[in-house]
Amino acid sequence: MGRGPSIEGRKNASDARRGAVFTKLARDIRIAARNGLPDPAHNARLRAAVDKALAANMPKDSIERAIRRGAGLDSGAASEVRYEGYGPGGVALLIDCITDNPQRTVADIRHALTKYGGNLGTSGSVAFQFQRVGVIEVAGGAGAVEEKVLEVALEAGADDVVGTAAASTVLCTPENFEAVRKALEDAGLPVAHAAVEMRPLNRATVPAEALQPLGELLDRLDDLDDVHEVFHNAELPGSRG
Repeated sequence: MGRGPSIEGRKNASDARRGAVFTKLARDIRIAARNGLPDPAHNARLRAAVDKALAANMPKDSIERAIRRGAGLDSGAASEVRYEGYGPGGVALLIDCITDNPQRTVADIRHALTKYGGNLGTSGSVAFQFQRVGVIEVAGGAGAVEEKVLEVALEAGADDVVGTAAASTVLCTPENFEAVRKALEDAGLPVAHAAVEMRPLNRATVPAEALQPLGELLDRLDDLDDVHEVFHNAELPGSRG
C-alpha cells in the first residue's frame, strides 16, 4: 500500500509556493519604489504593493529590503514589460511582467501560449480592448453598507459603484484611485481589494471546448516567475479583469 507525501514533503512544497509568491511581490515593490518616492505614504503604487505583500504575510524585513533595492541601493536591474496575445477561444490577454531578462521571459510566455492553443501578438494588438481603471472592492454589498459605499465613493470622485450581495465594486480613474480608496478606508469600510487594473471594455463568451485549456493557460502564466499579472476579457465566473 503506497504512502502519501510526507509531512516534510508537503512543507517543502508549501515553502516553495510561498517563496514564488514572495519573489513576485518583491519585484512589484522594487518597481514601485524605483518609479516614485521610496515611501508608501507618498507613493500610491508602492503602498498598494506593500499592502498586498503584508496581506500575503511577507516578512517586513523582506519588504523593506525590496524598497531599498528599488530605491537604487543595489544593482537590481528588473524592468516592466507588457506582452499582448490571444488565448484559446480568441480570448484577449495582457501579460504584465517584471523581469531582468526579457528574452527569457518572452520565450516562456510564447511557449505557454503555443502549448495551450494561443499565440503572442504584436504591441497594440490587444491593448485597445482594455482601459486602465481603479478598482476597489468593499466586502458586504447589501443594505446600509452598499448605501454608505455609494455615498462615500461618489463624493470622493468615483465614477461608478457596482453592488452584489457579497461586495460593492467601486470604479474610478487612476488619478482618483488613491483619494477614493483613502475615503473608503477613513469611513471605516472594509476594503478587500484595491488596485489600478487593465479592465476589458467588453467581455467575450468563451466556447465550451476552450474553457479548460484557457484555465490551464492562465494557471501556467501565473506560475511563471516573471509574470506579475494577467488581464483577460473572458466571461468567467469571478472575473474581475
